[in-house]
Amino acid sequence: QLQASGGGSVQPGGSLRLSCAASGFPFAHYAIGWFRQAPEKAREGVACFNSGDGTTYYSDSVKSRFTISHDVASDTAYLQMNILKPEDTANYYCAGSIGTIGKSCLNEKWIDYWSQGTQVTVSS
Repeated sequence: QLQASGGGSVQPGGSLRLSCAASGFPFAHYAIGWFRQAPEKAREGVACFNSGDGTTYYSDSVKSRFTISHDVASDTAYLQMNILKPEDTANYYCAGSIGTIGKSCLNEKWIDYWSQGTQVTVSS
């Protein structure tokens, strides 16, 4: 139901935009977020939003550099990533939850649906 795309390789300071296409997501209220996992590190929630109240949340590690958005017409969520750093290198996943869950949309324990990963590599 969630299809992530847009990963790739970029130099430090560069930008990438990830896309998450949601199909068959018939819930009136839901949360969509982006998580990432680097090798030998725990999965981390980096950005999410709640459709019910429009709230968005970011991890401290990406705040002011990443922006999450959602196009309702196409049922696609985006993660615009700017000023990328080598430590942003990870496999990125789109995630969905049923309902309006506030900042818990950054917590993987609240996730009901996962996409496959898309790799982001930041190196010079």
